[in-house]
Amino acid sequence: MDRLIKGLTRAAAVAVHNRLQAGRPWPLGATLDGDGVNFAVFSAHASQLDLCLFDAAGQLEVERLPLPGRSGDIWHGRLPGAGPGLVYGLRAHGPWRPDRGHRFNANKLLLDPWAREIVTPPGGFDWRGPHFGADREFPQQIDTHDNAAGAHKARVVAEHFDWQGDRPPATPLVDTVLYEMHVRGFTKRMPGVPEAERGTYAGLASDAAIAHLQRLGVTAVSLLPVQQVLDEARLREHGLVNYWGYNTLGFFCPDPRYAAGPAVRDEFRQMVRRLHQAGLEVLLDVVYNHTPEGDERGATLSWRGLDNASWYRLVEGHRERYENWSGCGNTLDIRHPRVLQLVMDSLRYWVTEMHVDGFRFDLAPVLGRDGHGFDGNAAFFKTLQQDPALQGVKLIAEPWDLGPSGWQVGQFPRGWLEWNDRFRDTARSFWLGGDCTRGELALRMAGSSDLLQARRRSPLESVNYIISHDGFTLADLVSYDMRHNEANLEGNRDGTGQNLSWNCGWEGPTEDPLVQARRRRLQRAMLAMLLLAQGTPMLAAGDELGHTQGGNNNPYCQDNEITWIDWSRADGKLIDYSAHVLALRRRLLPMGARWFTGLPDARGRQDLSWLRRIGEGMAPENWNDRMSRVLGAWIGVAGRGRDSLLLMVNARDTDVEFVLPPGDWVGELDSTADDGRSAWRRGEATAYPLPSRSLVLLRDASPH
Repeated sequence: MDRLIKGLTRAAAVAVHNRLQAGRPWPLGATLDGDGVNFAVFSAHASQLDLCLFDAAGQLEVERLPLPGRSGDIWHGRLPGAGPGLVYGLRAHGPWRPDRGHRFNANKLLLDPWAREIVTPPGGFDWRGPHFGADREFPQQIDTHDNAAGAHKARVVAEHFDWQGDRPPATPLVDTVLYEMHVRGFTKRMPGVPEAERGTYAGLASDAAIAHLQRLGVTAVSLLPVQQVLDEARLREHGLVNYWGYNTLGFFCPDPRYAAGPAVRDEFRQMVRRLHQAGLEVLLDVVYNHTPEGDERGATLSWRGLDNASWYRLVEGHRERYENWSGCGNTLDIRHPRVLQLVMDSLRYWVTEMHVDGFRFDLAPVLGRDGHGFDGNAAFFKTLQQDPALQGVKLIAEPWDLGPSGWQVGQFPRGWLEWNDRFRDTARSFWLGGDCTRGELALRMAGSSDLLQARRRSPLESVNYIISHDGFTLADLVSYDMRHNEANLEGNRDGTGQNLSWNCGWEGPTEDPLVQARRRRLQRAMLAMLLLAQGTPMLAAGDELGHTQGGNNNPYCQDNEITWIDWSRADGKLIDYSAHVLALRRRLLPMGARWFTGLPDARGRQDLSWLRRIGEGMAPENWNDRMSRVLGAWIGVAGRGRDSLLLMVNARDTDVEFVLPPGDWVGELDSTADDGRSAWRRGEATAYPLPSRSLVLLRDASPH
C-alpha cells in the first residue's frame, strides 16, 4: 500500500488513511467540501456502490470504499483530507438481469456521470480490448474481466476562475446573427493565429479570429459540440475520429482535444471572456439525447452500469433492448427525475461556471418525449423555464429526431428558437431549379407564419439557414449534384442523397468562366436572401469565403484538410460582400424593424405587399405558379416614402424588367455586384432592370 500511496497526490494519500464518512446526498458528483471531498451518486436499483481511488495517473486502484450513506436513490460519502487531483471511479453491485433492464457488474469500473474532468486511458479507449468484449459478444452473460486499467476515470477539480468582471453581451434577438463553427476547423489553418494555438480554444480567442468575426459582423458563435466526446469503435478501427462531436462522454467537461495547454477549463473560460469582450456571444451545441454506450452490444462505460433501467428508454416487453430515437443505439430517458437533473445540472454549469450564452439542442424532440410522443409542455421545458440560472440564455432546438412523428418544427414552447429546414429547402429549390412556388418562398422570407403563428411564436424564433455543418457547404451546393463521401469509408452510402443542389453545369472544380460566374452569382443571391429575410439568420463558417469540402456532405469523421477552412484560398470579395449585407441589415433594422421582427404597424397591419414583375399584386393563381421565379416584396407600403423598402428576387436565368411602385427608389443592394453595393437611382425609370439570379434591395428616398 505504501508504494501505491506514493503515486497519489498528497491530499489523496491523506484521504486513503481516513475513514469514509456518510457525507451529504447533494450536489451529485464530487464536490470540494472544506478539507475533504463529498461524493454523491445516483442509482435506484444498485445494492451497493463503491468509491474506487486511483494513483495520480489513473492506472493503479489504491483503495475501494463502499459509500456508507444512502438517501433515497442517492448513495453518498465524504472523504476527509481529499482535494483537487484525486482520481476516482465507481463500481455498482446489483442484479445482472438484462431481461428486466438491469446490467449491474461490479467488475466494471464506471465513470461518474457528473465528472468535471476525465482521465483517459493511455493511448485512448480501446473498444477491442479484452475488458469489453464479453458484453458485446454475449450480452446476456456477465463479463468477469476487471476493466479498470482501460476505463475512464474522473478527477476532482477546483472550479475557481477570475472572470475579471465578465458580463454577457446579451444581444437582443432582433440583432442576433449566428455563426455556426467548429473550434478546430475555424482556426487550424488561419494565418495570424500562433502555430501552437491553431485549432484550439485559445486560437478562437486570438486577435486574428476575432478580427474576422468582427469584420464579418456576426454577433454569436454557435460552437459544434465541445463537451468531451468518445470516438466510436468503427471510427477508431478505420483511423478516423468523431470530428463533429455528437457522442458526449463528459457533460461537464470541455473537450481537451481543443486545448492548447493542460488547463483545459481555464482555457475555455479565457476564450469565452475574450469573445465577450469583443461583443460576441458563445452558444454550445449540446447532445443530451444519447450516450456513447450504444445499444445492448455496446461497452459499459458509466450510465449502463450504474442503473441501466433508469438512465435509458428501454423497449416495452423487451427490456434488454433500447429505444433508439437518436440513431446512435440508445436514448436517454429524460422522463426520469435524475436524468432530467443531469441535463439541468449540466446546463447550469455551463452558464454559471463557464459563462456561455445559450445552447443548440441536438435532436431536441427527444427531450420532450413522454410515453405518448412529443409534448411541448413536457417536464424538461417547464423545468428549464423556471430555472433562475438559465433565464435569458438563448435556447435553440434542432426540431427533429428519429422517433415517431419526429419532425416537430414549430411545436416548441414560446421563447425557443428552432432550426427551420423548410427555409433551407425552399431557398435551395427556388434558386437552384427545384420544385418550388413563389408562395412557398414568400412564406419562408416572411417568417414562416404557417409554422409559428398558430402558437403565437415570433418570426425571430425561426433560425433561417441554407447551410449548416450537416451537408454541403455553400460553395459545394452550387458545385456538386452528387455527394462525394468516399473518404468516410462507408462506400459513399452515408450522408443524404437529397441535397437540392446544382453543379451549374459541371461536377466539381472547373476553369470554365461561365460556370464559375454562375456559381458566384448564386452564392451571393442566397446569402442575401438568408440575411435579409424575417427571422434569425445563421451562417455556416466558411460560406462567406467559398469554403469547400470537395463535395463531402457528411464529413463528421474528417478532422483534416477536408473540413479545416483553407484561409489561403479565401475569396476576399465574397467576405466583403457578406460583411456589406450584414452591415446593411444592421443599418436597416430601425427602418425595417417591422419587416425583420414580423410585427404589425400601429394599426395592426403587416405593412407588406407582394408584387409580380409587372408591378401588380399577387392573385391566388400567381402564388402557386411553379414556373415563375420572380417576386417582389414592398415593405412599408402603408407609409409610402416613410421607411419603405422594395426587395426583388429573380431566380431565372434571364434578366427581367420589374415595374416599380411609386417612390424615389435608390439602390441599397445588388447581389450581382462583387461588393453588393448599388448606386442605382430611379430618375425617370418606370422599371428596374433586374438581372438573372439576383436579389436587389431598393429604398424609397422620398421626403417624409
